[in-house]
Amino acid sequence: MNLKTLSQLFSLGDIRNAIIGLSVVIGGIGLAVVTIWAQQTGNNRLAGYAAAASLVFVLITLIFIVPPLARNASAEASQMNLPFELTGGGALILGLIVIVGFSAWNTGNNLLFLVLSFLTSSLVVGFFIGSFCLKKLDVKMRFPETIFAGEITPIIVSLHNRKRIFPTFSVIAEVRGTSREKSVLFDEIKNILPEKWAEKITRPPIIKHTLDYFVNVPRKDTVENKVEQIFEHRGRFIIKDFELSTKFPFGFFRHRWRLSAQKTEIIIFPRLAPIDEKAIDLPLEIGRFTTQKRGLGQDLLSMRDYQPMDDLRHVDWKATARTNRLIVREFSAEDDKRITFVFDTRVQPETMAKPLTLRQRIEAEQKGKGLLPDSERFENGVSQTASLLAHFTEEQAEIRLVIDNEIGEFSIGKQHLYKCLKRLALVEPTFSENADFSYETLDEIFTERENSYTFFITAESEENLPSELIQRVKIVNF
Repeated sequence: MNLKTLSQLFSLGDIRNAIIGLSVVIGGIGLAVVTIWAQQTGNNRLAGYAAAASLVFVLITLIFIVPPLARNASAEASQMNLPFELTGGGALILGLIVIVGFSAWNTGNNLLFLVLSFLTSSLVVGFFIGSFCLKKLDVKMRFPETIFAGEITPIIVSLHNRKRIFPTFSVIAEVRGTSREKSVLFDEIKNILPEKWAEKITRPPIIKHTLDYFVNVPRKDTVENKVEQIFEHRGRFIIKDFELSTKFPFGFFRHRWRLSAQKTEIIIFPRLAPIDEKAIDLPLEIGRFTTQKRGLGQDLLSMRDYQPMDDLRHVDWKATARTNRLIVREFSAEDDKRITFVFDTRVQPETMAKPLTLRQRIEAEQKGKGLLPDSERFENGVSQTASLLAHFTEEQAEIRLVIDNEIGEFSIGKQHLYKCLKRLALVEPTFSENADFSYETLDEIFTERENSYTFFITAESEENLPSELIQRVKIVNF
C-alpha cells in the first residue's frame, strides 16, 4: 500500500472535521458527567456552567459538523432509489402543522384543531395520490441512428398507463446513465483500497437527461411525444434506467419511480465544424487511380474494332488507315479519390499551478468535470477531422482514418463514415510531454501501392515536423 497515495484521499478539511468531531464527542461526554455529578452534589452553579458549555458545543456542532454531514447525506441520497423527497412547500406545510398543532394543544381552540386537521389531511392525501400516480407506468424511447454533439436530436418518447381506472397527471420522464462503465480512477484506487471500497468511491457519476413532461395520460392509454435533445459533448452515453417523477397534486412531495431499461450504449459523434476552403482545394488528379476496367478515364486500356453506339471521338484514325477497318481506343475506368486522414492525438499539457490530488480528482469526476486538462484545442481538432471525413464522403471519395498507430480501411458510403466518426467520438488526447508520434505508420502508408492523398491533422507546428513529411502530406493544424 502506497501511504503517500493513500494520504491524497484525505484533505485537511477531513482531518479538521475529524478532530473537531472527536473533541465534541469527548467534550459532550465530559459535560454530561459533570452535569450529573453537579446535580447529585447540589452544586447548581457548576451545573449552570456545564449547561452553558453544552450550548457552545451545540453551536460548534451546528457550524462545523452538521453541514458536511448534510452535504454527504444529500450526495448519497441522490444516488439511492428513494421513493420520495420533501419539497420546499412540503417543509413549509410540515412547519405549519407543528406550529398550529402546538397552539391548538395549548389553547384548546376548536378552530385551530379544524385548521390542523385540514393541513394534516392535505399532506397525507397528497402523499398517497402522488405515490399512486406513478404506479403501473411504462416508458419507451427511440433514438435516431446518428447523434452529433451540439446538434438537435429528435427523440420519440412514449408513456403507457396500465392502470384500469385512474389516469396519470403531471409526470416528468428522465433517462439516467453514465459515460463509462468504470471510473478512470478505479485501477489506481484499487491498488490502495479493497476492490469493494474502490468501486463505491469511484463509481461513475450519473448523468440525467430530461425527456419530456406529460400533463395527462388517460387510463389504459399511451401518449407519444417527439422531443428534441442536444448532447453538448461527444462520447458515449450508457443508459441505465428511467426515472419518473411527479409533484402531483399539491407539490408537497416529489415522488419518483425508477424503471429498469435495456442496457444500451449511445455514441455521440463529434460536432461538425465549418471547413476551410483551402484545406479541401485539392488538385484534380491527386488521390485518383486507374483500374483494368473500361470507362471514361484518360489512360489507354486497349484498341478494338468499332461497334455500334461507340463514340466517334474515340476512333483512332491512324490505326483505321493501317488496318482498313474502324478501330476505336478503349480507356480504363478512373476510380474515385482515395484519401487518408491521419489524426495525431498529441497535445501539449496545459500548465497547471498545482497538480490535483487523488481526492480532488475523485470529486472532479463526481461533479462531471474532466480529469485531464480540458483542451478545447483538441476538441477543435476532432471536429475538423470529422468535418473533413463528412465532406469527402459526400464527394464519393474512398476514405480511411488513422488514429496514431491504428490504421483503418478504405471504403465509401455513410456506414463507413459512421464507423470513422465512432472512433473519433471515443478518442482521448495524449497529454504526455514525452509522447512521440510513430512516423513508421506514415512510412507504411506511403509505401502502399494504393495511390492515396494524405491529410495529417495535428496540434504540432510545422517547425517540429520532419521536412519530408511536410512535402508528402497536407498539414491541418488545430
